[in-house]
Amino acid sequence: MDRNSQIIRTSVIGIIANVLLAAFKAIVGIIANSVAIVMDAVNNLSDALSSVITIVGAKLSQRPADNKHPFGHGRIEYFSAIIIAVIVLSAGITSLIESVKKIFEPVIPTYSATTLIVIIVAIAVKLILGEYVKRKGKQLKSDALTASGSDALFDAAITLTTLISAGIMLIWNVSLDGILSTLISAVIIKAGIEMLASPVNELLGARVPAELTRQIKEEVSAIEGVHGVFDLILHNYGPEVMIGSLHINVYDTLSAYDIHGLSRKISMQMYEKHGIIMSIGIYAISTGENQRTELQSKVMEKLSAHKEIIQIHGFYCSEKEKMFSVDVVPDMSVHNDAALSASLVSELQPLAPDMRVTVVIDHNYC
Repeated sequence: MDRNSQIIRTSVIGIIANVLLAAFKAIVGIIANSVAIVMDAVNNLSDALSSVITIVGAKLSQRPADNKHPFGHGRIEYFSAIIIAVIVLSAGITSLIESVKKIFEPVIPTYSATTLIVIIVAIAVKLILGEYVKRKGKQLKSDALTASGSDALFDAAITLTTLISAGIMLIWNVSLDGILSTLISAVIIKAGIEMLASPVNELLGARVPAELTRQIKEEVSAIEGVHGVFDLILHNYGPEVMIGSLHINVYDTLSAYDIHGLSRKISMQMYEKHGIIMSIGIYAISTGENQRTELQSKVMEKLSAHKEIIQIHGFYCSEKEKMFSVDVVPDMSVHNDAALSASLVSELQPLAPDMRVTVVIDHNYC
């Protein structure tokens, strides 16, 4: 079963569980003549909304690419996660308002045996459902599923808090309902903000996991003919679509045909292993005993003495155009790229007085 089908199946299970729980509450409420239980059954039907949103988002995200969206519609999943996070956040804020009211105007809860049974069943179902959906969300890397599972867990937490505070009231005659509910509401609001941050960051262009970056660089570096991997950039167009680019170092003795084959091999491997559509750029390493190789060595030596520079690559020299350029990646202590570039150009100029020197300041995007 593919990822999209698993997301939909998990969401359907969430809908079925909420509908069955709502039916159970409605039947008990009618038999017990309890309006509160019947209204709680209606609330369970609304809880199924997050699962419906997840299904709709998953379906829409699978729409094929078109002229306006050449990379598909995968990012719709992030919007469905944002909607669910807003629902959780709204529930937390509403709960906080009502909880604060209870602190100043405490209400003595009254529970019958029937009500307690309904509450305990509801807590058990919500805990099991929430844990299952949240686990599947993390497994499938679905923010919408994770948020939906968290929503169910928070429902269970609120109900459990109410039950505990009722027990304390009945045994010790102390009302903690408002205080405990306020604490839980604050936790829900914090979690809602965190849920909202994850998909929003993806839409804004969050940094990809460091483990993936390391793995890609190791795999490409292991390919024969590659002598360095640089400028890795990855763009996320949904959990299953990623577009990227990188540069590799190759010896200047390779023919254009060899380089073509090498870049094709890398791009195919990246797509087969990671589903990444990867573009490959080339940096040529000067070899042999000549003026270009000598200049390359001196430039690398000069720049390597700078502690604020963490990477040097992309050296290019053209005797015909009387110029040479090099790319450097500074650490986070550098805030003025133009000043650093000007300083390095001044330092490197004496190595080739008759050439135009260019220092490109690169940044580590992954």
